[in-house]
Amino acid sequence: MSISNNDVQHVAKLARLNLTSEEEQTLTGQLNAILKYAEKLNELDTENIEPTTHVLHVSNVMREDETKESLPIEQVMRNAPEEEDGQFKVPAVME
Repeated sequence: MSISNNDVQHVAKLARLNLTSEEEQTLTGQLNAILKYAEKLNELDTENIEPTTHVLHVSNVMREDETKESLPIEQVMRNAPEEEDGQFKVPAVME
């Protein structure tokens, strides 16, 4: 598989990039070099390799849901612009 100048022009148009012909030539060469390097992966024997979703072992980092002591209501309400019956009072959003 290789990238042509037309491919680079098409992608540049989609990305709304204005490339000079020199930039197109450079990108065509660079993209072809990347593809050539990636094709080397096809040479690897992966017959006995299990598919993975991550390179590193990933485990669940969630902690157990435990109840804890919360702040006293008086301390919480010190931050409220308005308070009524131990709750934040906010302007109505519906009539």
